[in-house]
Amino acid sequence: MTKHILIVEDNIDLASLLELHLSDMNYSTNIAHDGATALALYKKNDYDLVLLDIMLPVLDGIEVCKRMREKGSYIPIMMLTSKSSELDRVVGLEVGADDYITKPFSIPELLARIKAQFRSVEALGQLQPAYKSENIHIGDMNIDLGKRLVCIAGHEIELTAKEFDLLVYFAKHPGQVFNRTQLLDHVWGYQFEGYEHTVNTHINRLRMKVEKDLAKPFYILTVWGVGYKFGGKP
Repeated sequence: MTKHILIVEDNIDLASLLELHLSDMNYSTNIAHDGATALALYKKNDYDLVLLDIMLPVLDGIEVCKRMREKGSYIPIMMLTSKSSELDRVVGLEVGADDYITKPFSIPELLARIKAQFRSVEALGQLQPAYKSENIHIGDMNIDLGKRLVCIAGHEIELTAKEFDLLVYFAKHPGQVFNRTQLLDHVWGYQFEGYEHTVNTHINRLRMKVEKDLAKPFYILTVWGVGYKFGGKP
């Protein structure tokens, strides 16, 4: 089935270039050059992925992403950002973006990242029936895989889609140490030099949500000089 992608980019030349290359991959596309048009198209059509620039007229990409997530249905959202906007990238991830790619970027890298998002969605769809009644209990934490819910001491913790995937991956491999490149490969589905900071950002946000004491984390532990591991005990 043909994948349908919404391109939200106010640079007309870049939007057209993206449309051309996505069409070559047999993806169908719509283009929006401002945030309001993007939301109108999103409500009207069913998309499999959104490419969303942060700097947009009318409504910026952060607000657009937030409103898209309020709709309820889940599709991958990839944000297009400048290298100097680390804060915007963090905020974008917090409001529900699954990934981001910094400008200028190579088209092959972008296409590989899009394919990785589609693989993640397909893998989740295949696993969902098996997850219907599966729960993981660690300390005060309960992870309901079927409902994609996390509760700590009975209180629901709001996680983005990728934060949830990262937590589940750690929880399914307790005690095993992963470096950032391995986590990119297993959780995000790609490996690109320079994007290890994506892992750092997600781990920092995840810790802020699940740890009682950031100075003494219980669940997500740093193994200095190597990477990270899940340290919570059942």
